[in-house]
Amino acid sequence: MLVDPQRDIDRFLAEAAVRDIDLRFVLETHLHNDYVSGGEQAALSTGAELVLPAAAAAAYRHTAAFHLEDIAGEDGLTIRPIHAPGHTPEHTSYLVLIDGEPVAVFSGGSLLVASAGRPDLLGMPRARSLARLQHISLRRLAVLPREVGLFPTHGEGSFCTVTGAGRYISTIGEEIDGNPMLAIADHEEFADHLLADPMPIPAFYRHMGPANTLGVPPMPPVQVPERALADVPDTAHLVDIRPRAAMASGMLPGSLGIEAGIDFGSWAGWLLPYGEPIALVAEPRADVTEAVTQLAQIGIDSVVGVVTDLGTAATSGFEIAELDRFAKLAAADCAQVLDVRMPSEHARVAL
Repeated sequence: MLVDPQRDIDRFLAEAAVRDIDLRFVLETHLHNDYVSGGEQAALSTGAELVLPAAAAAAYRHTAAFHLEDIAGEDGLTIRPIHAPGHTPEHTSYLVLIDGEPVAVFSGGSLLVASAGRPDLLGMPRARSLARLQHISLRRLAVLPREVGLFPTHGEGSFCTVTGAGRYISTIGEEIDGNPMLAIADHEEFADHLLADPMPIPAFYRHMGPANTLGVPPMPPVQVPERALADVPDTAHLVDIRPRAAMASGMLPGSLGIEAGIDFGSWAGWLLPYGEPIALVAEPRADVTEAVTQLAQIGIDSVVGVVTDLGTAATSGFEIAELDRFAKLAAADCAQVLDVRMPSEHARVAL
């Protein structure tokens, strides 16, 4: 089975092929807020059965998962949906049984390793109600046998966790012994804790739920053409993905600098107008497929090309802005320093 896949499903299917695995089920625990799903396309391309929480009411064909109504597989496999609202109202975890014995639970955004899924992504008016439900859901999963493996969707670095979830997998017993979220007995105290210091919500999140409800097109090509700067459409937003040292030597005025990395897509989706054309600025011979993939994972299919030759900027009428000019201004007290870190980052190290 494949659980909560991102849109770039080829990597999952390739791994299944290497292991000679026949994909029988694609399970979605909820309508995701942080990426567009590859679940529908994975099911269509493999013939696997697509399972979604009944209350998700997605517009495409799927098997609706109802609380404790078992879904039978083959060779002794049974999938038992467990309604676990809190991260979202429809959220459902899946207990896997082999020959009637529970062996693993795919908890999605409910019980995480040393943490819990945040309840405020649908807005603060609903957050406290969802936080109370999350308190119930965590305890609903905690009554499973201690040896049951815990496999959540979210881990360290995710904007969907309440605290810094460390490891990605665990067992029910380990969480009973060490998860601080399970140590809070009162549901109001639990809600207070979850909502005391909410992390920011990236701007692109509001587009994910509707896309996952209506259906997501197949993954687009990740190869984009190289363009001369003069050929980039005026409507395109320039996104500089070069290493920061290269940016410091000169950037195109008006471009947005987001160094390529594991969180590139999140920052680009947060800072750019959603869905508008994008042109990447990269170093010569740089592989931009990962950057394009991360954008496609959040439903941005509008990369029109990549610029790698900034040496033509002057002849094309573009001025290169060198960052050391700004450093000199700051040193001379001619510039205001603006701290743009997140509250949690600022709390750790204040200037």
